[in-house]
Parts: sequence; C-alpha cells; structure tokens
Amino acid sequence: DKGSVPATIQHLRDIFYRQGFNDQEIVALAGAHALGRCYSTRSGYDGPWTRAPTTFSNEFYRELLENAWTVKQWDGPFQFEDPTGDLMMLPSDMAMIWDKEFRKWVEIYAKDEEKWFTDFSAAFKKLEENGVKAFEKGQKKKGMFW
Repeated sequence: DKGSVPATIQHLRDIFYRQGFNDQEIVALAGAHALGRCYSTRSGYDGPWTRAPTTFSNEFYRELLENAWTVKQWDGPFQFEDPTGDLMMLPSDMAMIWDKEFRKWVEIYAKDEEKWFTDFSAAFKKLEENGVKAFEKGQKKKGMFW
C-alpha cells in the first residue's frame, strides 16, 4: 500500500491506539520530527523535516501546513519534498494533514507552540512510562532515556 492515504492513517492509529494513545497525543508526538533529519544510509529516507533541525519548536507543524508537498522523484523510498527540495516528510507525517482529526491538532500546534510543548511533554511522559510497572519509593528507574 505504498503511499496509500487510508492505509497510512489506519496504521498510525493501529500502533498508537494499541498503546493507549489518542489522536491528539499521536499528533503531539509527531512534532518530535522538529528535531533531526533522516539519513539515506540509515533509514533509506533523506533530509530534514525543518530548516532548524537542532531547535525544538513547532516548525514541523508550520512546514506541514505552509508547503505544497509533492512526491520526491528518486530511487529511495516513498517520501515527500517541499517546493525547494530542501525539506522532506514521510507518509506518516503527511497523514497528519490528510486526516481531519489529526489535522485539527496540527493547526492548533502550528499556531500555539506553548500548547504543543505542554501536550508533547504529557504524551512523551506517557510514552516513556508505557509498559513500565509502577516503582516503589526509593526504587531506581531503568529505561531507555536514563
């Protein structure tokens, strides 16, 4: 289903709903793509999502809404590029604007960075704790991020 809009959207929901996340939390977590980039030597995909890939901001959402994204013509995996060819988006990123429920959150976060910071923090905390048993007082946490 390469590039299938409904399949991409459903796949996101299948994965995240199974872990107890809702649409708002899915979109909030996707904003982490404000940081970093893809490398063709690692994932096959290539390019940054934003023009400031070392800055944690709501630029990811603004770029999604403000650009006319097209399918990149290349030998790599199916991805999208902005009109300059400098930025990229994955099909899962584009699902954020293709689906009306996801899109409403993209629009909110594009306009309100503080709201996104708050929602991202809560969703990321939930992601970190997902599947981790409760800790008793004084017990040291062991996990991916510490």
